[in-house]
Amino acid sequence: MHFLMMIVGLGLAWSVRSFASGATGNLAKRWQQTLGLFLFSPLLLLMTAIAILCMGPTGQMLGHWEGWLSYDLALGFLVWAVASGIKLAWEGHQTVQRLRHNPVIEVNGNPARLLDTAELYSAQVGFWQPELVVSQGLLATLDEEHLAAVLVHEHAHAHYHDTFWFFWLGWLRRLTCWLPHTEDLWQDLLMLRELRADQHAATQVDSLVLAESLLLVVSAPLMQPEVCAAFSWAASRDRLTERIDTLLADSAPATSTNGWSMTWLLFVLLPLMTIPFHVG
Repeated sequence: MHFLMMIVGLGLAWSVRSFASGATGNLAKRWQQTLGLFLFSPLLLLMTAIAILCMGPTGQMLGHWEGWLSYDLALGFLVWAVASGIKLAWEGHQTVQRLRHNPVIEVNGNPARLLDTAELYSAQVGFWQPELVVSQGLLATLDEEHLAAVLVHEHAHAHYHDTFWFFWLGWLRRLTCWLPHTEDLWQDLLMLRELRADQHAATQVDSLVLAESLLLVVSAPLMQPEVCAAFSWAASRDRLTERIDTLLADSAPATSTNGWSMTWLLFVLLPLMTIPFHVG
């Protein structure tokens, strides 16, 4: 019975990802749809493995005797999940430690780490309380108005704690890199993260100035996106075009995410509800 649970969980996780399509609507709706599709499959697999681990390798469930195979598979998956999380956290910690070898300066009243590179770069790097990072090239190239626009965008990332939440999303990405559309959904989430920060910044600075700054600063990422939210991020020309078009559209800010619209994710808890039916 436990093995059947694993097969059903895997089949459902694969099916949901297989039929994942591009989200539509305003920014809030796109964020909810994409995040839900990204979270459902890994959370369902984790809850299934936890349920099997809690029930143990012996006993019976609905009259069927259980064995070690499903238990060992579930334990192996959870060990791999924990190991992947530790590895990602260590990589992020090393990134932060390397960053702290750079001097601290003040930029428009904000403390920031200075990167000695000619590339135009700015980012928030860290976990719950990230540090602002700017490059020497950025400070030398942008005037005060465009630099202020970039800093407001980075403040938006800190406001939403993007580096913290994307650390966990990046962990789930690693766990389910073998599922369909994982990378597509991940890139969409990164894009929506930047659109949200752009939109937040556009309430405080001129959208045209922000768009001009983006055209100047866009560059290849210097650090892993799980612990780094960079203003310059644009995976492709199409992504860059979408960010600029959204800024120039001068649309009203999207409403905040409606938590009730994500309640369907509670279905991932169904495997845990099978635990009372197991008899040791």
